[in-house]
Amino acid sequence: MAEDPFVAHRRLLFTVAYEMLGSAADAEDVVQDTWLRWDTIGDAARTEVRDPRAFLVRMVTRKALDRIRANARRREEYVGEWLPEPLLTAPDVADDVELAESVSIAMLTVLETLSPTERAVFVLREVFDTPYDEIADVVGKSPAAVRQIGHRARAHVAARRPRMEVGRGEQQAVVERFLGAVTEGDLQGLLDVLAPDVVLVADGGGIAQAVRNPVVGAKKVANLLRPFSRFAPTAEIRPVLLNGAPGARVVGTDDGYDTAISFVMEQGRISRIYAVRNPAKLTRIDVEATISR
Repeated sequence: MAEDPFVAHRRLLFTVAYEMLGSAADAEDVVQDTWLRWDTIGDAARTEVRDPRAFLVRMVTRKALDRIRANARRREEYVGEWLPEPLLTAPDVADDVELAESVSIAMLTVLETLSPTERAVFVLREVFDTPYDEIADVVGKSPAAVRQIGHRARAHVAARRPRMEVGRGEQQAVVERFLGAVTEGDLQGLLDVLAPDVVLVADGGGIAQAVRNPVVGAKKVANLLRPFSRFAPTAEIRPVLLNGAPGARVVGTDDGYDTAISFVMEQGRISRIYAVRNPAKLTRIDVEATISR
């Protein structure tokens, strides 16, 4: 018996929804809604679908667009900086360079600056190589309009997205140096591993303590992090793979809130640090996410 197309493509559908929404919780809801819709059309109608993968991707994208618009007010009222929900990922995700970049916290943060339609067009075209006529059907635009939207979205993203300019092995080495310096309270060690114009962005969601605005500059970031060993003596920093790249997780803090940390490296130094402390975004951090293209 052939595997149901929804089951066969579930990982892909989750990845599309996650890249659209930046939230694993919302992505799971969208995928579940897609399953319910797929299940209700009946066996006979499903057998008439010529390309189930494309059909399901269209369905999940439309539902993700609906969710983005429904979440607009909630995002506007969010306390402090909003960051995507980090995912614990398997080594094979990091091995797929294009996939890893597309689901990185840095990329998802940039995608947040696009309009919903621009985001859908960019994700479907640039990440999943969906034909323009299929994207047009999803977003309700002409293929010509979709091409223009795609061009605008690509330019927008290219101007804002940080480029990971080092290989995975070097990324891992830089993260290990960073974690060692933080744990030991080594100010010079931190300054050596941070880019001069490094930016730290933290997301506490108004629940966990976190800086409300980005912190810019190596000295400011180092001074913010250096007291870690003194003020959080019970905490432990663990290296993990987050969103397809070396990251870190802080557990056992005095306030009881964990932290997931993602990095961007440029020229052998850390240029961006994304620290997620909002507990609502860390409910799945112990479970390896299944994502694919």
